[in-house]
Amino acid sequence: AGGDVLSPEHVQRLLDAFPPGHALINGYGPTENTTFTCCHRLAAGDTVDPAGVAIGRPIALTSLQVLGPSGQPCPIGIPGELHIGGAGLARGYLNNPGLTAEKFIPDPFSSDPSARLYKSGDLASWNADGTLAFHGRLDDQIKLRGFRIEPGEIEVALIAHPAIEQAVVLLRQDQQSNPQLVAYWIASHPSCESTGSVFSSAELRTFLARTLPDYMLPAAF
Repeated sequence: AGGDVLSPEHVQRLLDAFPPGHALINGYGPTENTTFTCCHRLAAGDTVDPAGVAIGRPIALTSLQVLGPSGQPCPIGIPGELHIGGAGLARGYLNNPGLTAEKFIPDPFSSDPSARLYKSGDLASWNADGTLAFHGRLDDQIKLRGFRIEPGEIEVALIAHPAIEQAVVLLRQDQQSNPQLVAYWIASHPSCESTGSVFSSAELRTFLARTLPDYMLPAAF
């Protein structure tokens, strides 16, 4: 499994149903470190930590550092930003040297002056057994069904509608197995306060579809 955070409840149900000899591998890794960075193996009959499924240990030729705000390594159990290095690391972002310099920094733990670490923006911590725990994002970026989503981009697209003055987009998990994007908006004129009398959710979705891909369209407004 890969691409999104796993539900401990559902993983436990799967492991309980597995015949002996079967296993689930939870793979983690951003595209910038093509494509898995670390993996965690769970075998039939294992017990899953209700707090979350570990993302495991680094694969071969991959280095991981959990660093605090000042670039210092975090002790076991203390969250920090996950930094990724090694042979699988991308060279940078095509035609975007500014973002490349921001995200791909010199590796202070390597003797190779050309070595780089990728600042993943993911919050992680070391477990006592040497595996990594995942704690979400440091910024507002959302990972939904394998897609990276910046809510601010959707909000800007919504505000471009002439009837909308303010907007905010949140990831709602009313059903843990079915997270959804929900958009909230405030009308630009008092007469537009009622969504039903002015325009429907379908109309708003059509408006957004002109500039946004399907996976960024909110499920509800």
